[in-house]
Order: sequence, then structure tokens, then C-alpha cells
Amino acid sequence: MLDLNDVYFYVQVVEHRGITAAARALDVPKSSISRRILALEASLGVRLIQRTSRRFVVTEIGAEFHRHALAMLVEAEAAESVVRRRAAEPSGTIRFTCSVSYAQLVLAKLIPRFMAAYPRVRIVQHATNRCVDPVQEGFDLCLRAHTEPLPDSSLVQRSIARTSWYLFASPTYVDRKGMPGEPNALSEHDGIALGSAQESYAWRLREGHPGAPVVVQPFTPNLVSDDMTTLKTAACEGLGIVALPGFVGAAEVEQGQLVRVLPQWIADLSTLTVLMPSRRGLLPSVSAFVGYLSEHVPTVVQ
Repeated sequence: MLDLNDVYFYVQVVEHRGITAAARALDVPKSSISRRILALEASLGVRLIQRTSRRFVVTEIGAEFHRHALAMLVEAEAAESVVRRRAAEPSGTIRFTCSVSYAQLVLAKLIPRFMAAYPRVRIVQHATNRCVDPVQEGFDLCLRAHTEPLPDSSLVQRSIARTSWYLFASPTYVDRKGMPGEPNALSEHDGIALGSAQESYAWRLREGHPGAPVVVQPFTPNLVSDDMTTLKTAACEGLGIVALPGFVGAAEVEQGQLVRVLPQWIADLSTLTVLMPSRRGLLPSVSAFVGYLSEHVPTVVQ
């Protein structure tokens, strides 16, 4: 593989018609350029320049090599220019992953607004409830909502929002089953659970504020799903009580389809964290997207 620096110096020598003139134009010692030309000729196994103290002649193969070398340097400069433009302004493709619920309920409107502000950016979103490794699967970042601290890893973690969860039920369900007045009364009610099948389920309730003691109330769900929209619809249809992030049920509460159950209690707290492979070499497009999410997601989920 040729050293591109050797090729560059060769082109300069040919175009300045001599090593002395090239050294003067580049402000580089003649000896350095001579070593570069000798190294290039040794690498190729041919004589590119016939030179004596009086004459400087480019050989036939040297002239042909010069034409290709010029094209090589033009392509190298173009490649460098592409990288520098990408590093100077948000552009190119961002690949990220998030849960289905956040894709539908939080990001559906935010992403088009971001792209309107940064028209040179292209986004590929992968919505899944599976836990994704952004490094192994080639994502620039992933958004992960969690109620417990994330495990230590080599990934960069940046928390961008916190969300309170509440208990919701439909007015028809409350009319039929009654409104519980305290957490232990929930044992007499039908529950709807977010997640996957497991041996036991419980609501973790705090009264008044996030720092209050936790009251754990077990329940047996009649519906389990990892899709918040399905659970919210089921609650609106009177199937039972469900714990959801406040912003998920806010519109239905306003429309009278849902009511808060134990409204003085918080059902849980979750954090939305951005996971990135590294801070080093972060493209402006990714940096702008993370900054945009940090600014706007809290206004949606709080």
C-alpha cells in the first residue's frame, strides 16, 4: 500500500519541475523530499524521475503515474472534505432505538420537528421492547426507560427525563367496583399489568412525593401486555386498574375516559436515559439530536 504522503510529495516535485523548487514552495528540507521520492520509487520498483545535478526529467512511467497520482489526491481530498463537513454541521443518518410506547406517545411528533430544524439529517428509528445493545447492533444511541438504576457498562449514560406513574381506571369500572381509599383496598380490585409473564405482580406506591416510603401492594392481573396502548385501551374499556406514566393517561383523563385512582399516591417513578457507545467522535447530528431530546422530552413526559 502506497504512502499517500510520498505520492503527494512526488506530485509536488513534478509540478514544480524539481526537488529544490518543491522544497522551497512547501518549506520542507530538500533531503526530506528526496527520501520520500526514493521511498516511493523503491516501493514501486521503478524510476519515476531521472535526475542529475543539471537535469530533471520525468520518465514515461513517471508521467503516467503522475496522472493517476493527481486523481488519487483529488479523491483523498474529497474524502476528507466529506468527513469535515459532517463534523461541522448536523447531517447524515442517525440510527437509534427506543420502546414502542415512547416511539408512539413521545417521539412521534418530536422527530418531525427535529428534522424540520435539521433538514440534512436522516433518521432510522427502531421501535422495540427488546433490550438492545447499541454497540453490537450498530445504533448511534438508544433510549431506555427504567425504574431501577441501569447496570454499569462501557456505554455512556445520560438521563434526560423523570416520569411519575399513576393508577388509572375508567369511570364505569369505578362505578361498578368502587373507588379504593387506600392501597390495601386494591386487593379487592382487578388489575392490568405492564410487562411480561412472571410469578408475581405488585404496585409500588408512594404517598405525596418521590421520597416517601414505598408501600408494596401485590395483585393478580387479568391482562398482561408489554404495550402501553393496549393496556390503556383495556382500562378505558373498564377491564381494571392499570399503572401508567402520567403523560400516557393524561389525555384520557381530560376527556373523561379515565380517572386517577388513589390520586394522592404515585405508582412509580421512571427515568429515561440515553445510552451511547462513546462521547469521543460524536457526530454533530447525534449530539444535536441528544440535545434536542434533552430539551423537549421532559415537556412531554412530565
